[in-house]
Amino acid sequence: MIETAKTYGHELRIALELAREAGAAILDLYEGPLHIEQKADADDREPVTQADKLANELIVQRLQSDFPDDGILAEESIDTSRRLNKQRVWMIDPLDGTTGFIDGNGDFAVQIGLAENGQCVLGVVYQPLTGVLYRAVHGGGTWIERPGFDPERTKVSSHEDISRMRLAASRSHRSSRMDQVVRAFGLKEEVRRGSVGIKIGLLVEQQCDLYVHLSPRTKQWDTCAPEIILREAGGSISDLFGRPLSYNKAEVQNRNGVVASNGAAHQAIIDSLSPLLRQFGRVPAD
Repeated sequence: MIETAKTYGHELRIALELAREAGAAILDLYEGPLHIEQKADADDREPVTQADKLANELIVQRLQSDFPDDGILAEESIDTSRRLNKQRVWMIDPLDGTTGFIDGNGDFAVQIGLAENGQCVLGVVYQPLTGVLYRAVHGGGTWIERPGFDPERTKVSSHEDISRMRLAASRSHRSSRMDQVVRAFGLKEEVRRGSVGIKIGLLVEQQCDLYVHLSPRTKQWDTCAPEIILREAGGSISDLFGRPLSYNKAEVQNRNGVVASNGAAHQAIIDSLSPLLRQFGRVPAD
């Protein structure tokens, strides 16, 4: 049974089916051998495997069949301007955390989000290796599904003291500037994981309270599904300057970074970041 707002019931059912089907296809390739390529158009030389491509094709073909009037922005598909004229656009990261998949550390997820008029309204994040799934639709709350258990509604923590918050940190993308943020905030505990969706999952499970991504490397498909999952659990997400994220833009990168929190002290976090961003020479990118 799906505890959700009726408006997106059909869309959520399809997204859940696709996340699990794509996850199963990915796991079939987990033990290798993997064919690893580097994306020719990626500034940071992101890797891609046959698992990324297979999951992408599986998800996109079904969405095109079931929702022919919707737009699609998928990581492993060629992007076109066609989606910009659509009110509803699916945001797909078929294998978020490809590096974790290649390394065999389990930090990877299937992410399927739906944006309507530039705002995320539905999200599914599925971890194939553990079977843990996060899902949310606008107005329906955030739910966690685990193998062998009934779906459980979840909420973020209520911690307000930034220095006592636990940070969800990137496993492989750590910079000296991030170390400065950690020191300035007085953070003493952190959990390092891959995949944006998995790190947001740490927040909705109250294992962490804060996630800061300084670089402009995340894309709309990285944050769409996790955003609605965090918001429906009571959390907040914005760019580094406190401005809302927006979807179905021509520019797919979140060039102003990402801050996600339990919401209790989100503005205080943004205010604390401000002098550091000036020190780093960061200004908002339009």
